This record gives sequence, structure tokens and C-alpha cells, in this order.
Amino acid sequence: MPLSPPTISRVPRHVRSIVAQAFERDDGLWDIEARITDTKPRTVALASGQRGPNQPIHDLWLRLTVDLQLTIVDAEAVSDAVPYPGYCDTIGPSYRQLIGLNLMKGFRHAVRERLAGTAGCTHLTELAGVLPTAVIQAFAGDVVPTRDGHADDGASHPPFQLDRCHALKRDGPAVEKYYPRWLIKPAVGS
Repeated sequence: MPLSPPTISRVPRHVRSIVAQAFERDDGLWDIEARITDTKPRTVALASGQRGPNQPIHDLWLRLTVDLQLTIVDAEAVSDAVPYPGYCDTIGPSYRQLIGLNLMKGFRHAVRERLAGTAGCTHLTELAGVLPTAVIQAFAGDVVPTRDGHADDGASHPPFQLDRCHALKRDGPAVEKYYPRWLIKPAVGS
């Protein structure tokens, strides 16, 4: 277990699961699919009726089709389980507003502008927020060269992933160890 064991007894009350998958298509595009589910281990009373233990309260899907520049060329949202059937599950077509956005150029801000509040589904909009980093992980090594290791590939620019997180800061020990060519040594006396 990655977290330390709890020191106080506790009872499970809710499970939210988010899964993101990437698929390379035969036409050169990529599908990025994400799913969010919410369940409770007990029967719950909703305004629309009861849900039994572990029956989904939310079971929502979002698929974005992107090109190699991470521009969205198609979008689809589906709601399989919702707390207000006939209402929540009608918002899917609004997510076509994501077409034309780029996952790496202000995507999360643009999603909020288009689909925040009553213009969208809170959960689908939140789910969209995990897709930029999911697609980068999918593209790493296949579409975006990570250029891992000590080899000098002659490139004139550093690997994409440098300076994008605390571990890979250009003046840090991980870059010194794994990407020594791209290490930026701190100025002496600073």
C-alpha cells in the first residue's frame, strides 16, 4: 500500500474511479477515452430513486479524437448512469464544443469557458481536465520523442519533458544523472 496504514478505524463511504485510455487509430489520429464512475457501498436515496450498493450514481464517458498536434477533431460524451435520468444524460452533445481546441494550448481554461456551470456536466467537465496529461503519457516515446538516457542525439533542443515537473528541473540531480547534456548548473555564488 503506497500510503501509510490508517491509525484510526474507518468505514468506506464512496468510490470515485477515473480511467483514461489512449488508442492509436488506423487513420493516424488518436482516441483518448476517459470514464468516471461514482459508487457507494450502501443503498443511497436519490431524488430520482434508490441506488443499491455499488450501483453507479455516475458512469460517464468522454472520447476525444486528436491529431498528432493534439488538436481535437472529434468529441463524444455519453452518460450511462446519472442521478437525474432524462436530464443529466442530455448534455453529451454540448461536449462537441471541444472540437478545435488543442490539449496543450489553454485547454482547461477553454473547457471551463465553454462548459462550466449549467453549460455542461460538472463531472464530464472535470473529467476533461485529466486528458492533457493522459495524452502526453500516451504520446511519450511514440509521437513525442522522450530521448531518454545519456546518448547525444544531436538535437538542438532539450527533451520535451524537462522543466515540466519538479523532478526534471534543468538544474536538478535527476537531469544531471539522466540528461547531463541538458543540465543547467547554478551560477557560482548564488
